Order: sequence, then structure tokens, then C-alpha cells
Amino acid sequence: MGSKLYVGGLPYSATQAELTDLFSAHGTVESANVISDKFTGQSRGFGFVEMSTGEEAQAAIAALNSTEFGGRTLTVNEAKPQAPRTGGGGGRGGFGGGGGGDFGGKRRSRF
Repeated sequence: MGSKLYVGGLPYSATQAELTDLFSAHGTVESANVISDKFTGQSRGFGFVEMSTGEEAQAAIAALNSTEFGGRTLTVNEAKPQAPRTGGGGGRGGFGGGGGGDFGGKRRSRF
């Protein structure tokens, strides 16, 4: 049993300090992160909390899942491991990039 928790349904105004305070009633909070949009900096409405033990994490899930915080209903459960990220996106050139040519308006590339 892991001790990292996913917390969904956060109000967009929630801060890391508020998240830490909310979970500290159920054990020692090792870290708390509110995820924000990398372009606007606005909260995306979810975050992650790492508790010091699996027992504390279970206690926090039992106490806080489906409760209201800041006018929104929280979803609290064990965080799933992050999937490994592959290389960058597809630009032009390389594999799968590029557009079709001009076929005189009669045919279109299906790629």
C-alpha cells in the first residue's frame, strides 16, 4: 500500500498550505502539491498528497473521500504510478510528420 494520494475535486483557489492542513489531521504530511496549468498558472483542480505511512494514507482516504471542501466534493484515493513518458510530439520531418502534396484538387492524401 502506497502513501501517495490523488486528490481530485479541489477548488481552483486551493493552495498547498490548505491541502497540507486538511490532510495533517489524519497523519504526517510529507508533501502536498496542487497541480497548476503550466501556461496560465491556474489550479487544475487536483493535486497529490504524500503521507508518511500507508496507514495514515488509508485513514485520510476514509475520512476525506466524498467530503466537501471549498464548495466542491473531494475524490481521495491511492495515486496510480505515473506512466513513463515517451519522446516529444510529432513535428514535421521524422516519422509520421509532413503533409500531403497538391494533387490538383482531385485527390486528398489519407495520411
